[in-house]
Amino acid sequence: MGFIFQAFYLQPFLSLQQNVEVPMMFGSESPEARAAAAATAIEAVGLKDRLSHKPSELSGGQQQRVAIARAVAHEPKILFADEPTGNLDKNTTADVLSLLQNLNRDRGMTLVLVTHDENVAATANRIIRLEDGEVVA
Repeated sequence: MGFIFQAFYLQPFLSLQQNVEVPMMFGSESPEARAAAAATAIEAVGLKDRLSHKPSELSGGQQQRVAIARAVAHEPKILFADEPTGNLDKNTTADVLSLLQNLNRDRGMTLVLVTHDENVAATANRIIRLEDGEVVA
């Protein structure tokens, strides 16, 4: 499983690369495989030139993209995303949604996404609407 949290939960003392590698440290991947997977995910979210930066050196939108890279780097079968584009501009939102759609289509990753943005919701294959904790549609 992968998680994109609304609050990014990046470790301030770790570099972008190290933050993305954290979830993979509990698996069987070698350090080299972790580094390669993290670099690939970081490049996919457009932050290849920031590998050694700390979270405090990144904008809110960049931090959100690090959180997305961290969630997808280990290629989970299910990805839970809480407002994954909330801090992103329109163009970056489109790029991130394209990345998530490609992971769903090409790798069979199931995406459970929570959003208040109707435009983001419209990109989903299926929409379940909740109101006051109840399914309404």
